[in-house]
Amino acid sequence: MSNEELKESPEVSIIIPTYNRSEMLCSALGSALAQTYTDFECIIVNDGSTDDTDLELVKFSDERIKILHQENKGVSSARNLAIRESCGKYIALLDSDDEWLPEKLELQLSFMKSESLDICQTNETWVRNGKQVKQSKKYRKPSGMFFEQSLETCLISPSCAMFNRKFWDSVGPFDENMPACEDYDLWIRSGFKFPVGLLEDRLTIKHGGRPDQLTNRVASFDLYRIYSIIKLLHSKELGPDELELAKSELQRKVGYFLGGCIKRGKVEQAARVESVVKNVLSGQCVTPADVLLGQKIFRG
Repeated sequence: MSNEELKESPEVSIIIPTYNRSEMLCSALGSALAQTYTDFECIIVNDGSTDDTDLELVKFSDERIKILHQENKGVSSARNLAIRESCGKYIALLDSDDEWLPEKLELQLSFMKSESLDICQTNETWVRNGKQVKQSKKYRKPSGMFFEQSLETCLISPSCAMFNRKFWDSVGPFDENMPACEDYDLWIRSGFKFPVGLLEDRLTIKHGGRPDQLTNRVASFDLYRIYSIIKLLHSKELGPDELELAKSELQRKVGYFLGGCIKRGKVEQAARVESVVKNVLSGQCVTPADVLLGQKIFRG
């Protein structure tokens, strides 16, 4: 890319994947276009929608919008495509069912630069079925290096996150084999490499409680988290301390998962997962995806 092209590139690339959420998408996109900070491009990936998404998008004429189409491959694939096609120095993720307050980009970008951060997130407001709800202490957002906590649960919300190219080139892309927990997977791969900044302001509105959300359609998030930790152990990237933390959390998650399998009569799945985990903990070479065999894949 020439110096002239670099000068013309926007500083921020907003990434919005969407699948059959035309009404929510319009709210999300509207909140992006209403930002007080204006030096951005907004890349929307229509991930094989069958509703009126394209008709709704026609209503927006802003030249900063770029619309991409692909067959339905899931949120990881959609985000990866958009990021490959983006040219901003910073990448800001926005899910199609969430919204930003108008100052979100301006304040977050200023915070990142002042603290020399490669990744940071804002705080958020949770809305369920149209009503604001109180967040559990379990999901309180930390800052700095919190690899151990991130192994337990996902502590970075995609719609709150912004990161630079250095971060993405080091830990991306999203795993396209994962229809769920793809964000957890990315954050644990980055959690021992990059400190995460936290802008305390609640600049993101996270909507939930709808039947189309993956949390209501994917049977076992823990299985995908187990897969993520196995991949991480198999990568040989962890230091001694991180290695022990990851092994400990893997054993804890597997214990809960196997108990659930036995209760539901899924003996074969339990045996397969237990075997793969036993091998990886003993240092043997494994195929991490073996734990996902037979798992029904939901796209969206």
